[in-house]
Amino acid sequence: MPQTRDPRIVRLLQGVLILAMAGGVYEGRWSMVFIALATLVLTYVPRRFAHWIGVELPASFIVAIVFFIFATLFLGEVFDFYERYFWWDIALHFGSAMGFGLLGFLFIFTLFAGDRYAAPPVAIAFLSFCVAIAIGALWEIFEFSMDQVFGLNMQKSGLLDTMYDLMIDTLGAALGALAGFFYLKGRQFGGLGALIDQFVGLNGRLYRKLRKRK
Repeated sequence: MPQTRDPRIVRLLQGVLILAMAGGVYEGRWSMVFIALATLVLTYVPRRFAHWIGVELPASFIVAIVFFIFATLFLGEVFDFYERYFWWDIALHFGSAMGFGLLGFLFIFTLFAGDRYAAPPVAIAFLSFCVAIAIGALWEIFEFSMDQVFGLNMQKSGLLDTMYDLMIDTLGAALGALAGFFYLKGRQFGGLGALIDQFVGLNGRLYRKLRKRK
């Protein structure tokens, strides 16, 4: 049955952002108010966007996406986690790129209606990898835009930071695409195959040929 509300942890993070906004207004920290508001708005996007394009997102997907947004914008910029923890940016880029690799695979797989034999697994995995890399590049453009328009410091050391991020994105995207490759081969790749199964189970109509072959 499709969920009608965001998972509890997502609503908890939204509550934290509302409190942060109130605290920012009280203390006159308007940059914190802006970032908390922007982050809050973005936490509502995943489910609404998914509904708009006609798919159902598993709770695990929604939690992962919202936590990435929260960790990147709010914790990273307001509490300066990027400077406090050298591994923060690496972990976020790696995890998000792996997730985008999975999403890329799920999207490409819908084009074949879930037919495992419509194209070579390596070709579908490669296209999934390309989708994830493209999203990573768009994120770097977003970071550049935020720095230029709002005076933030998301790019840190500029070109060097961007290139390191893209290299980490490449590794994460490759692992996400590899999970899709093994899924097509009927094998698991860590716990990532279970995430694919969750999405396919909720959106069976998009993978009707896969269901017929089971």
